[in-house]
Amino acid sequence: MPDLLLELFSEEIPARMQAKAADDLRRMVTDKLVAEGLVYEGAKAFATPRRLALTVHGIPARQPDLKTERRGPKIGAPDAAVQGFLKATGLKSLDEAKIQRDPKGDFYIGLIEKPGRPAIDVLAEILPVIIRTFPWPKSMRWGARSGKPGALNWVRPLHAITATFGIETEEPDVVKFEVDGIESGQTTYGHRFLAPAAINVRRFEDYDAKLLAAKVVLDPQRRKDAILTDAKQLAFAQGFDLVEDQNLLDEVAGLVEWPVVLMGSFEPEFLATPAEVIRATIRNNQKCFVVSDPKTGKLANKFILVANIEATDGGKTIIAGNERVIRARLSDAKFFYETDLKTKLEDRLPKFEQIVFHEKLGTQSERIKRIELLAGYFAPRVDADVKMAKRAASLAKADLLTEVVGEFPEVQGLMGKYYALAQGEDASVAAACEEHYKPQGPADRVPTDPVSVAVALADKIDTLVGFWAIDEKPTGSKDPYALRRAALGVIRILLDRDIKLSLTDAITSAAISIRTQFINRETLKLGGMAQVSFNRDNFIEGGFPIISSNVTTAISNTVDADENWRRLGDLSLGVLISFLREEEDPEGRLYYVPSTENSVSIRPWAFLPDLLAFFADRLKVQLREQGARHDLVDAVFALGGQDDLLMIVRRVEALGKFLETDDGKNLLAGIKRASNILGIEEKKDKRSFDGAPDAALYGLDEEKALAKAIGEVTAEASAAVAKEDFAAAMTAMAKLRPPVDAFFDKVRVNDDDPKVRENRLKLLNEIRSATRAVADFSKIER
Repeated sequence: MPDLLLELFSEEIPARMQAKAADDLRRMVTDKLVAEGLVYEGAKAFATPRRLALTVHGIPARQPDLKTERRGPKIGAPDAAVQGFLKATGLKSLDEAKIQRDPKGDFYIGLIEKPGRPAIDVLAEILPVIIRTFPWPKSMRWGARSGKPGALNWVRPLHAITATFGIETEEPDVVKFEVDGIESGQTTYGHRFLAPAAINVRRFEDYDAKLLAAKVVLDPQRRKDAILTDAKQLAFAQGFDLVEDQNLLDEVAGLVEWPVVLMGSFEPEFLATPAEVIRATIRNNQKCFVVSDPKTGKLANKFILVANIEATDGGKTIIAGNERVIRARLSDAKFFYETDLKTKLEDRLPKFEQIVFHEKLGTQSERIKRIELLAGYFAPRVDADVKMAKRAASLAKADLLTEVVGEFPEVQGLMGKYYALAQGEDASVAAACEEHYKPQGPADRVPTDPVSVAVALADKIDTLVGFWAIDEKPTGSKDPYALRRAALGVIRILLDRDIKLSLTDAITSAAISIRTQFINRETLKLGGMAQVSFNRDNFIEGGFPIISSNVTTAISNTVDADENWRRLGDLSLGVLISFLREEEDPEGRLYYVPSTENSVSIRPWAFLPDLLAFFADRLKVQLREQGARHDLVDAVFALGGQDDLLMIVRRVEALGKFLETDDGKNLLAGIKRASNILGIEEKKDKRSFDGAPDAALYGLDEEKALAKAIGEVTAEASAAVAKEDFAAAMTAMAKLRPPVDAFFDKVRVNDDDPKVRENRLKLLNEIRSATRAVADFSKIER
């Protein structure tokens, strides 16, 4: 069957767009072919800086003929309806139509035959449409062609279109069409400098070979392999190791059609600058690789560049040009670094007071204070020094204001570590400056130092609680504040570091800090001094803040005092309070509570259940990626009050192992049978069968044995769960299997005696209740 060769030859396509463009071209062409009934055998797309290419092989030479039936009017219908039917179907008379018998009457049926068209004609129709509607993220329109203004939007000026179609043994045909004055043909061009002449091509194999002879490597993967191999060999020959960088390799492969690897150098004194800064400078500005000394593991004063030309001087001029630019860039980086060292991190903090983190969440300075408090809260829970954790939290964001991070944002955190060490901070404080951002993805490592763990948790929890408090949650695929990543980061830290933590307490602590800042801001607006401290002890039960007397006076003297008090109550509770009444605690401090004369709904931290559910969903994602069953997570979460993620995972693991045993499988089947019977009977009777069964109504030994086993297992499993020994809890559950099996084998639940029936249904409910000591088995799918 024939093959298609398509090439779109243009000016340089940005490297970052090439891979997606090649995939879009393949998808758009093949989707159209299938839609036209041309089912192909295979397709592959390629991209270089100057061309997009596609080969589709095994395309049928023509479309299949289509036969469809169209239902017409009833026999005896008005003439207008009949004439419309004949016109739509192309029939000359009703004699050519079939008659279909139907209970509603007899209908005319017209058979429409649509002969298939040659595939080359279909391609000539669909390819121009694809080119004109191609989804470039950014495109341009250029000057007039043939006296007409250009109308095509393309990433860069399009110069030629190659489109051929044919079988291997014959000369292919050109798929003839025109786009914006460019006519399709079978002419392409080689390397811009090394082989710029026109090349006549026929099919893909011929096209690929001729391009290679014209110094163009068409396949991006082949270019990557060549660059990586040559770079490693060149570095090894000089006694160095290549510092591999996959993202840079992908980008460089999109910048060249004929890669030529060369090595340059820079002055050794620049190595006094941190290695990451040197690498970022050389990578970002010149798209070059760095090398390291295998003896020390440190960077060497060499770099590897990839040229797009075989220079007559062996690349000396190219190397010299790159060295000149890199020398200037490294000089700037060295200056930035040395300038940054002159200012301590804490001296930069006042500038954060003028930088807004989010209009509803205050400044960066306010956020840093919240993170500092939370780090102090988390520190004893992760075996970190409280003072050190708070110090690290106060400095962790300071490097955002440095010159180096301003120039290279990707080294934020890392530079904070270097600056902290340079100013004599403890190694744990310095490490936290870098590690508190981690993990930033599934492949990123989690913090290891306890101080880093405390600050990382504080940073992520504050972010999540803050955006939940202002109702800026992720919706669908949109997550502009990376809240899913923050939640997964918290989960990974807790699980990888085996940290027991109540999420409810952590979220409440973060919420109190945020609400307190809101209250302070409002009291300042009203003329009072912000006296509510960042301390959860200053909140009475229920979430009401203790407010100092000078604030009370300031607000009471405002024109609309009642409204202002309501605003403060609203901020402290997260719900509307119709009126506040002044109270005094035993120490003489004033606080405000809802007036008893008004009906008020009090729901402190109303977003807490939703945020906990968000963590539960993220945990399911995490466990699913690790091969765990999401239904087991549901079974544990369904118990309610489960907010210690480490304990949830351990319980899920124990439950999973238990269900792999025969006892577990059979007990699950018995529990589901009990639940099904209860569900049916509860629906029938329109009531639940709660309450303890009456032992006096047990008439069979199997009933008595089951009741006794339920009592013993419930106590044993509950005690094991309390000790967080979930394996023991599952072992206790296994003891239910024999009496449950015996009960269903010998006992008829729906006894003729209503009292006995009710008692046995209550006993079934006891089975369900007993197993809820470890999980809600009704949530388990199998």
